[in-house]
Amino acid sequence: MSLLRKAPLNLLRAFEAAGRTGAFSLAATELELSPSAVSHAIRKLEMLLNIRLFVRSTREITLTKEGALLLEHVQRGFHEMQQGLSLITADESRPLRVHTAPSFAHQWLLPRLGSFIQAHPHIDLRLSASTDYARFEQDTYDLDIVYGEPRPSPYAKIPLAVEELTPLCSPALAAQLKTPDDLYALPLIQCDVQLYQWKGWFQANDLTPPRHYGLRFDRSFMAIAAAVDGLGVVLESTLLAEREIASGKLVCPLISTTSEIHYIGHYLVFPQHQQTHFARDTFKAWLLSALNLAHLR
Repeated sequence: MSLLRKAPLNLLRAFEAAGRTGAFSLAATELELSPSAVSHAIRKLEMLLNIRLFVRSTREITLTKEGALLLEHVQRGFHEMQQGLSLITADESRPLRVHTAPSFAHQWLLPRLGSFIQAHPHIDLRLSASTDYARFEQDTYDLDIVYGEPRPSPYAKIPLAVEELTPLCSPALAAQLKTPDDLYALPLIQCDVQLYQWKGWFQANDLTPPRHYGLRFDRSFMAIAAAVDGLGVVLESTLLAEREIASGKLVCPLISTTSEIHYIGHYLVFPQHQQTHFARDTFKAWLLSALNLAHLR
């Protein structure tokens, strides 16, 4: 008799949920069973395999070395099964709901979304953008792309990219910008929600910050658009302005002669103990891969 026949799927499912959540009670809630039923299933699995999978105490359970190894392979198997089921059923009842910061959506995500849709036409993607945090408690969203360090929460967070802030302007305006001192004679565009403002950039370059600015916006995509139209010089992320820089609509006239500001601008946030969701995992992998390729260019 094979080991897989000795270990029925329901026992492996109880083991995976307990190992992932770290508690019989959480696994029981997820599987709609009682904690004692989950505990019984795992004891039965341990007896069938003749291997101890958990170290139990009055307050917690901890995977043994053998249990951790088995969990890795069981999760990989469940993921493969979920991927296959998702591919053949195109489950319309389980859309992928992504919430994102507005400027990231407008400047970076939407221009690249076509490649994701083309590669995964069966994924029902629903995108929403606002400055609010996603509401995971009400099961409203699966993923959230937030600007700035996320507020303290029990959710997992992944830094997406190290961004570079540098003065950007139209080629026509760049003709008037040969040295950092030339900035004092030009209108400066400020984005009020930017983590680092013009004041910080001037100080980082041992320059006195100006007292007045030409224009102020509360969204980076509007500040970038204003700079494209020649309304002034904007201090912005080269990641968000990547299209405009690549097309020549914006240039970085001082990038080789000044100190730039580097920081992590965006994070991917999601609940740590979600059930397997093929579309969510696929989008997450695509997003991280696309950002990594953008960083390498």
